[in-house]
Formats: sequence, C-alpha cells, structure tokens
Amino acid sequence: MSSMEERGEVGVAAAPGSSGGLGVGAVGAALETVVGGPSMQEEVGFRRGEGLGPDSDPDEPPPKKRMRLPEGESGKLEERLYSVLCCTVCLDLPKASVYQCTNGHLMCAGCFIHLLADSRLKEEQATCPNLIDIYCPFCLKQFPRSSLERHQKEECQDRVTQCKYKRIGCPWKGPFHELPAHEEECCHPTKTGTELMGILGEMDQSHSRELTLYNSIFSLLCYEKIGFTEVQFRPYRTDDFITRLYYESPRFTVLNQTWVLKARVNDSERNPNLSCKRTLSFQLILKSKVNSAIECSFLLLKGPYDDVRIKPVIHHHAFSNDTNETDYVPLPITDSVECNKLLAAKNINLRLFIFQIQK
Repeated sequence: MSSMEERGEVGVAAAPGSSGGLGVGAVGAALETVVGGPSMQEEVGFRRGEGLGPDSDPDEPPPKKRMRLPEGESGKLEERLYSVLCCTVCLDLPKASVYQCTNGHLMCAGCFIHLLADSRLKEEQATCPNLIDIYCPFCLKQFPRSSLERHQKEECQDRVTQCKYKRIGCPWKGPFHELPAHEEECCHPTKTGTELMGILGEMDQSHSRELTLYNSIFSLLCYEKIGFTEVQFRPYRTDDFITRLYYESPRFTVLNQTWVLKARVNDSERNPNLSCKRTLSFQLILKSKVNSAIECSFLLLKGPYDDVRIKPVIHHHAFSNDTNETDYVPLPITDSVECNKLLAAKNINLRLFIFQIQK
C-alpha cells in the first residue's frame, strides 16, 4: 500500500466542503443503511391530496414523495453497499476506524495493524494486500488475500479444529474433515461423574495458580526497595547478511542502578514473517558495576497509554558483574494478535517493576 490513510471513525459526519471520493460521512451513512437504518422503501412525506387536515393551506404545494423502489431492489442495494464498504481483507464491516489505500480499498483497523506488523518484520513498505495471492497453510491451495481468512475459518476442510467436548477434557485436535468421525466416537460424553470431577479439579488448579500469582505480586509490593519505570523498546536491525528485527530500550535507572531491556521476535527465527504464531521474548541487563550480587524479582506490565493485554509473570535473577544478563524469557502477551499490535507500533511502551530482595 503506497500510502494508507485513516478515514476516521465510521458514522462521523464528513466536514463541510470535503472533496469528492468516498468520505467518512458517506461510509457512516451507507453503513446505517446496511445495518438496519431507515428502509429505502419507506415513503417520506404525504401522498398528494392525502393526510391534509382542515387547517392545511390548499394553495401550498404538497410535499414531494420519495419514489418507491421495486420489490427486492432494496436488498440488492444493501448487498452492493456491503461489497463496497466491507474490509477487503477480512470481508467484515469495520466497527471502528477505517483505512483506505490510494487505490480505494478499505481496510479495518485489525487487518491494517496486521499489515503494518508484516511490513515491520520484512523491513518493507506496507503495500495493499487486496490483489496478492497467498497459500492456505492447511491445504496449501492459493487464494487472494481478501478471501483467505474466510477460507481458513469456514471453508478449508484441512483447517485445524477441536472437539466440541474439549470443555470436559477432550484434547483432540485435527483437520476439520475428520471432526464428525471423531465426535461420533469421542468417549468424553460418556464419562462418569467421578471422571468429570477430575476434569473440574484441573480447572480449579488453574484458578489456584492465578490466585497464587496475584498473592505473590501483593507480597512483592511489601518490599522495602521497589522501583519502576516506563520503558520504550525501539526497533533495530542486526548487521547479519540476512538482517533480523530486534528491540532495545535506552538506558534507564532503577534502584540506583543502570539497566537495559532487549527483545526479539520468535527467538530470532530467520523468517518470522512466514510464521502464523508470533511471540516476543525479552531479557533484563544490568549495566552498572556492583560490589556484591543483587537478587531481584521483576515483571513487565502494560504501559499507561497502551491497550496491549499482558499476563503478569514474576521472574527472579541474582545480578552480579559476571551474571549481569537474564536469559530471554517470553513476553507474557496473550496471543499473536497482541504481538502484531506491538510489532505494528512505532515503539513498544511497557512498565517495568524491579523488587530488590533483602538478605
């Protein structure tokens, strides 16, 4: 996409004097028609000679009536508007911001963010994906980018799916065309009450682990030496023949020591842009020289101005002049969608907490 421009919030009226083309006001008005606004078959105004009361002025010309569309034409109009206003990648109507390329293709915010993330990983300029053919990772057939997602979710017979009894413990995953045969033979619907109680017990254990995590965070907040700061990961490229994307923060001071954070994508995988699953991992580095080891707990949370979803994870390390770097640990984002949000952003802004353990 040679240039992508945000068209604003859907449904917001266009500014007076806006030039031609499909503006924001047109998008909002047309969406109202598509999603259930006033029917085009309704007649606004009165018929000539009908509905005139005794106080009406007979000399005043009656209001013009709206022409009635032939039966079925309204539905066809809505279908045409839907085809024009839907996102050309996911084929859904945008629910928030709308973006448009110079060729007039519209794109929703989620698909636009994914496009920017791909361009960041490939170190290329973002281009409109509407006419690009790509392969389905399940059946390996080629599809236009605009229809691939629907194919993967609804049509592909080889797409990975799960048994409908997974909530009561069935771990089966497999191609969609094998799902009916599996569910017919699945043993989980016939499990006894005792067996189901065991599955519920595993769910309780998962809840207990979350409760333990939050109790641990509350305990850390009682420490005497606590420091936190806003950190900004900035993107860089390695000097290798095949460059790789990595992130590094400027130096910052917490607990009277100087630190740096580094992050990498898919553990420096060669071509992370070809992977459906994307992850970020990070390490904390002590840059100051210390006289004795500093034992710390630390965790990353989302920054005050970002909407990325992060599950807090507490890490521990004893920093010294010889062991001044932690291992790379996963950034606890919830899924690849959140990872794409971070990759699409100009910088990654998070909040770091460090708790010094007193001996």
